[in-house]
Amino acid sequence: MKIIVKTDSASPAPIELTDKAGAPEPAIVVPPYWQDACKHLVKKDRVMKRLIPQFGNTCLQSRGDAFSTLARSIVGQQISVKAAQTVWHRFAALPPEMTPAQVLRLKVDDMRAAGLSARKVEYLVDLSINFDAGRVHVQDWQAMDDETIIAELIAIRGIGRWTAEMFLMFYLTRPNVLPLDDVGLINGISRNYFSGESVSRSDAREVAAAWTPYCSVATWYIWRSLDPKVAPGA
Repeated sequence: MKIIVKTDSASPAPIELTDKAGAPEPAIVVPPYWQDACKHLVKKDRVMKRLIPQFGNTCLQSRGDAFSTLARSIVGQQISVKAAQTVWHRFAALPPEMTPAQVLRLKVDDMRAAGLSARKVEYLVDLSINFDAGRVHVQDWQAMDDETIIAELIAIRGIGRWTAEMFLMFYLTRPNVLPLDDVGLINGISRNYFSGESVSRSDAREVAAAWTPYCSVATWYIWRSLDPKVAPGA
């Protein structure tokens, strides 16, 4: 799975996910709405009409489970993609399985030796406690609206709104997420709609009005326009 590994103020970078070295990846989940979204965006937005045909049949994809997805987002905060890969694989090798209960059994010294800071150890423990105690309602998320899920996630230490929005997009594949705190999205709107001029959140909202109800899809194509070789979720 391509997982979020940046802080809450930058565009996500995709990195390969295997919980254990050589372990098979879970099945890919492709959003069922993708083709309808592309048709809508091409019809409603001049930039999307130009961008979408450039990237063929590629699309946002989801794999993995909720806990490991969020755990990896915490591990990767404020470090490079390469460093995040290294630390994640060291950390993922510690428990028999990457589950909340198994993480809670780990020794702090072992987690620190894997390359985790004291703060990230605290965040991972808090995440594990919340999942293990049933404070996050994973089974109910499909029936919950985006803002309710975001509120539930940001109550966990180490998870801010940006990370929660990325989780909505890349794990739950919600179609209409507009991450206005994302630097890549703002830069991409500036480049594609305003000839490189600085844009405000208000400007971005105006542009995105034509994207609804598929803001996630349009955002993904904006990211692709910035770096077609390495795009979030590609």
